[in-house]
Formats: sequence, C-alpha cells, structure tokens
Amino acid sequence: MGPRRIVCLTEEPTETLYALGEQDRIVGISGFTVRPARARREKPKVSAFTSAKVEAILALRPDLAIGFSDIQADIAAELVRRGVEVWIANHRGVDGILDYIRRLGALVGVAAKADAWAGELQRGLDAARERAGQRGVRPRVYFEEWDEPLITGIQWVAELVRIAGGEDVFPEHASQSLARDRILADPSVVVARAPDIILGSWCGKKFRPDRVAARPGWDAIPAVRDGELHEIRSPLILQPGPAALTDGLAAIEAVIDAWVRRRAG
Repeated sequence: MGPRRIVCLTEEPTETLYALGEQDRIVGISGFTVRPARARREKPKVSAFTSAKVEAILALRPDLAIGFSDIQADIAAELVRRGVEVWIANHRGVDGILDYIRRLGALVGVAAKADAWAGELQRGLDAARERAGQRGVRPRVYFEEWDEPLITGIQWVAELVRIAGGEDVFPEHASQSLARDRILADPSVVVARAPDIILGSWCGKKFRPDRVAARPGWDAIPAVRDGELHEIRSPLILQPGPAALTDGLAAIEAVIDAWVRRRAG
C-alpha cells in the first residue's frame, strides 16, 4: 500500500503523483505548486521553499513528507524531530528526474505504471535529440536563472538545452548544485562567451529582455544584437520534475528551432 497521507513540500512530487493517479494520497502541498492547476484547488498549502507551517503539517497526520535538496534541510529536520518520516530527494540531472519518477512510483505501489511513464518520457527526450541532430547547427545558449546576481542554469537545464539542440555556454557552472556556486560575478564573461540565444527564467518574477539588453557591453552579444532573448516560464523548467522533461524541453526546443529557421532563411 505504501504511504497514504503524503505532504509534498515541493511541486514535483505533487505533479508526479497526480500523473500516476495517486493524488488521493496527497494531504498537503507547496504554496508554489502550479502543476497541475487542480492541485491548488484541492489541497491545502502548507510550505514554501525554505519554510513550512509545521503545526499545520502535523495536523494533517502525514505518514510521509517529500521534499528536495539542502534548501529544505531545516524543514526536514524539524519534521523528523516531530516524528514525521521524510524523503528528501537530491537529483540534479535528467536521468535523476526519470529515476525519481520510478522511485516515487515504487514507493506508492505503482512501480510498473511509473516505469512505463518514465519510458515514455525517455522516448520524448530521444526524439528531441534526433530532431536536434537533423538541424545541422547548434546555437550557443546562455540560460539565466536569476538576475541579481546573475545565476546560470543548473545541470538538468543545461542537459535539456543540449537535448533540444543547443550548447550551454557555461557547462562548468551547470555541474554545481548550489545556486551560489553558479553566480557570475562579472557580467562581461557572458559577453565573452557570445551566446546566440539568451533564455531567462527568473524564479518568481517575469523575465525582462529589455533590462538584459541594456546591460553595459551586452549589445555586442549576438543574442542581444539579433533580439534572441526569450523567457522560459520558471514552473516549466526550474523544478526537477516531469514538467521540465515535457513542457520545459518543448519551450526550449521551440526557441532553438525558430532560431535555426531564421538563420537558414
């Protein structure tokens, strides 16, 4: 049977459990959850990224809380001290997301269904790779996760950029799991990397291409010169869950495909 009363401290377990048809197990969700939309209507919101309503969570009598990474370590520790079993996932790449889906499915007793869905997602990734190979050209892509300070994309984002047909211009930063280790202290390094496309996904606020283009010296960047500054909405790409592998990947691929077609035309 597995756990029957689950609190999801981030969005990805909520989205995954709904997709697997196991949403009735969820008794509480993150206030930042947007996928699926019905979850916000159906489930009480009991946490944020770095804080949680511990007493409200305890009142829900959960037999499992699911969170993500060191960001929620303090929440997890408090819940453990209060007698709640906690699973903190720590995956950072595309393969890790697929494995996460399989593990969560197995945890709630639907391993076969989760494995089948992960296989379907893998086939979607493979198809995107094949389309990328057929384009014959790969634009250089700068992904900006935050603007003050500049923070470049995490591993799964960089991997999805490559799967979609681009080349992440800061691969050495993508391998760093903590945002503070992906800070670009000197904005001129982006100018030096000369990206053809800039993708912005500022967590919690709207991406402003005009502000990016106005940065000193950035008019020399091909992406700025050609107007290739695009927003990828953060719920699609900044959560290490299924949305990134579907709608997030599709959004990146659409930008790259349009860039290739304009270049060819």
